[in-house]
Amino acid sequence: MQIKSKIAPCLWFDNQAEAAAKFYTSIFKGSKIIKTTHYTEVGREVHGRPPGSVMTVVFELAGQPFTALNGGPAFKFSEAISFQVNCETQDEIDYFWSKLSEGGEEGPCGWLKDKFGLSWQGRPQYHARSLRRF
Repeated sequence: MQIKSKIAPCLWFDNQAEAAAKFYTSIFKGSKIIKTTHYTEVGREVHGRPPGSVMTVVFELAGQPFTALNGGPAFKFSEAISFQVNCETQDEIDYFWSKLSEGGEEGPCGWLKDKFGLSWQGRPQYHARSLRRF
């Protein structure tokens, strides 16, 4: 596997890493799941996960690499971190808004939280007043 970027976000989930990676890759064109790793018996006294359960999912969204980790319930997402989606048209904004907010919640000023609690924003590529939502 060739590394395309020096920096790649690692998203910490309780046990939804695989579901999240599938959800995100279904939304962004040119996206794919690259590799899934599983917990083993080794280290079970630390991680407490059943052998064979998903540990990490490496995936790519529109060329940007990500890792999703099933690390347990210790950490939750907050608005302190969000992902911006660069959009060129209102149709594109509407598409991402409807897909990413499905099962999540809409926030103020064009922010939303997806069903996993991750925050997203749209970033218009042209005059911002002409674009709604994001």
